[in-house]
Amino acid sequence: MTPILTRIDAFCDAVPRARATATDDGPLRLFLPDGPGHPLYARPVPGATVTAADVTRVRARQRAAGVPEAFEWVHAAAPTMDAAVREAGLAVHVCPLLVLDGPAVAAEGVRLLGADDPDLVDALHAVALVGAAAFGAPAPDAPGPDAVAAARAGLASGRTAMALVTGPDGPLAAGQVQRAGDVAELVGIGTVPAARGRGLGGAVTAALAGATDADLVFLAAGSADATRVYERVGFRQVGECGVAEPA
Repeated sequence: MTPILTRIDAFCDAVPRARATATDDGPLRLFLPDGPGHPLYARPVPGATVTAADVTRVRARQRAAGVPEAFEWVHAAAPTMDAAVREAGLAVHVCPLLVLDGPAVAAEGVRLLGADDPDLVDALHAVALVGAAAFGAPAPDAPGPDAVAAARAGLASGRTAMALVTGPDGPLAAGQVQRAGDVAELVGIGTVPAARGRGLGGAVTAALAGATDADLVFLAAGSADATRVYERVGFRQVGECGVAEPA
């Protein structure tokens, strides 16, 4: 495994710990959220060999905890994981992993949210609405006080960053950064269906990449089209990750 993929794998193990409790169950590590926020995946313990029985056992724990039956891993770091989740009956989606290779392309017209923004609640809701529309999820309610406080703390500390593009008819595109140490990941980059094809996803990606001073900036692309967008901004592919969920 390359040094870059080793760092990405370590990041994926570290970043959930800011808002979750990690529990090892054999060769798999389960992250259970301590409060509001996006659901978290289970992932392999670094260097462990995973079997279908291990996956089935952890799925039962996820169901009991009321969290999604979902797993993620860096392919080069966990070569037994793909076969294990498939044998356990889960559907697998393979995503290219890309890293920023030099300065990002400059972006205009993208707002970076700040912890002290007077309209932060509305802006956070707009980011969430874009994500729901972009990825086919139900529209979320406005964030509650706990979620706003957590987002404000993340923005203030530099642990997170959020970007938003709005138009006359409302929010159009958005994305986020999550950081642990000197590694940052761009996540949730999406554009509402009616605004696609206008370069907004690339603009959000460039703005977020330019906003972080992390030594290593990476993302996982959900499709070949998304990969091409990210490559135009300055990213290059270095590997693959897997996501497994019930079909």
